[in-house]
Amino acid sequence: MPEFRGTTICAVKRDGKTAIAGDGQVTMGESVVFKNNAVKVRRIYGGKVVLGFAGSVSDAFSLSERFEGMLNKFSGNLMRSAVELAELWRNDKMVRKLEAMMIVADKDQLLIISGNGEVIEPDGGVCAIGSGGNYALAAARALAQETNYSADEIAYKALKIASEICVFTNDHITVETV
Repeated sequence: MPEFRGTTICAVKRDGKTAIAGDGQVTMGESVVFKNNAVKVRRIYGGKVVLGFAGSVSDAFSLSERFEGMLNKFSGNLMRSAVELAELWRNDKMVRKLEAMMIVADKDQLLIISGNGEVIEPDGGVCAIGSGGNYALAAARALAQETNYSADEIAYKALKIASEICVFTNDHITVETV
């Protein structure tokens, strides 16, 4: 049975704002575009946290629900919630098999929660995940270094560039800023 996969997420932290952008493409296997307008970036925890996911769609939904549960348990502490989720990810046999990555941000922090239970604070306030992640990351770093664009403009433009290069990324882009 082919797996449904969400593709590209890019995040930029600049001037006290963090923007997370995601494309809308969901692929089935390696050769079928299953959906063009999926939303892979959303606000959680009363709108105070933004989360974007890539990888297996069902796994990403499961992890985002667990992450939101951790935020509720730890009063919105992003780092503590991410570390507890990563620990659960590493230690629980069922969760360990989930194939997804997430970028999460609140007003203070930007984190990547990787597919093997790692919590990473990205260098320079720019990160990206998913099949078009490296394209979006390169574009976002260049835009951050060479322009005065806002965080949401950089995240959007980086995803747009990735969509022109990566066949698993489209230009139906959602951006959320915190």
